[in-house]
Amino acid sequence: MLLGRAGQGLPTGALLDFQLDHARARDAVHAALEPSGFAEAVGHPVIEVRSCARDRGEYLKRPDLGRLLNPDDAVQLPATGDELAIIVADGLSATAVHSHAAPLVVALIDRLSGWRIAPVILARQGRVALGDAIGERLGADCALVLIGERPGLSAPDSLGAYLTWGPRTGRMDSERNCVSNIRPPHGLGYDIAADTIAALLVAARQQKLTGIHLRGIQPRPLSHR
Repeated sequence: MLLGRAGQGLPTGALLDFQLDHARARDAVHAALEPSGFAEAVGHPVIEVRSCARDRGEYLKRPDLGRLLNPDDAVQLPATGDELAIIVADGLSATAVHSHAAPLVVALIDRLSGWRIAPVILARQGRVALGDAIGERLGADCALVLIGERPGLSAPDSLGAYLTWGPRTGRMDSERNCVSNIRPPHGLGYDIAADTIAALLVAARQQKLTGIHLRGIQPRPLSHR
């Protein structure tokens, strides 16, 4: 869509819209994760942990530290040996987590009747690979990381889901499956996202793997809710 022009520049309205979108994206990147009320919202036990990044500035400058579990918090994680560990991490948009993580977790747990699910892990300053260390510590068969994605100018609150079978430190991105742009009403809705993730989990459990070699995924029928 053409934005128009005013002399050699953008019209005032288009320029203001751009500046507002840019400000929202910056705010999402720098927003702090607020855990208050999360456990009540998901109706499941929650454990809070941190990565090795000490603050937001270090997290943005040192992605490697966001992939490592803080040793002081690792002792909080019991080796439950459950089938699934759900990790909710701020990533690059705590705004996305605040908006979408709890209802997605509820929708997903509702679809996983019979699964043994570890306490939900709420992680500060976390990258996707932090789920490998957490899942390994818990002894989980599969780790599901729900994380705030890098904001775009039109999408500051997009949530991503990353599945890894046999989580352990050193897993490659090719060994994961991703469901992205979860942000109703502008992106993927909770029901469709939960159906897709549940189908991936069922296939992963059957084949004992995730990533580029996962085959025969059959999405479950969309819920009537």
